[in-house]
Amino acid sequence: MDMWQPFRTSTLKKGHAANASILYDKFHIITHLSKAMDQVRRQEYARLSGPGRRFIKGQRYALLSRWRNLDYAGRQTLKLLFHANRRLYKAYLLQESFDQLWEYHRPVWARRFFHNWRESLRWQRLGPFERFANMVAAHWDGIEAYCHEENKVPLGLVEGLNNKFRAIQRRAYGFRDEEYLRLKILTCMLPKLPNP
Repeated sequence: MDMWQPFRTSTLKKGHAANASILYDKFHIITHLSKAMDQVRRQEYARLSGPGRRFIKGQRYALLSRWRNLDYAGRQTLKLLFHANRRLYKAYLLQESFDQLWEYHRPVWARRFFHNWRESLRWQRLGPFERFANMVAAHWDGIEAYCHEENKVPLGLVEGLNNKFRAIQRRAYGFRDEEYLRLKILTCMLPKLPNP
């Protein structure tokens, strides 16, 4: 689920799924990291004046892309930017290295990695990254749950199911019968019957 507190509260409410293990969506966490990277880029652009700005201008999408997804021209432009601005270079390295968190199969190792990642922020003066690290620490139980093998589900499938459920809810607007909604959700999962 998303890290929005009402989602968590309603899930863990007595009578719903009080013993559920909450798993936060990796996509939403990475989105927050990308926003932190973009804030650092904007801060650096505002801090600099004159010719120093020309390296940053037009590099938003390159900075938000993963290194392995960039073409040769994108990598060369980023290398030039990193030589001109060390703070953006450090922020980009931190953004790239955070992806390693999802590869751990034991919560202890994931916790150690996050602790070291957070420690590397100490003297960098990257306020948006520090706020991101605080958010991750506050929601650690739902992130740590991703380390368990049974929770390594493709989250695209979960998003697809959520979209299906929302569509059913929109069609059922005005109905007050929760049992009918539950049955509609269950029947949308059934395989299609063969034509006679």
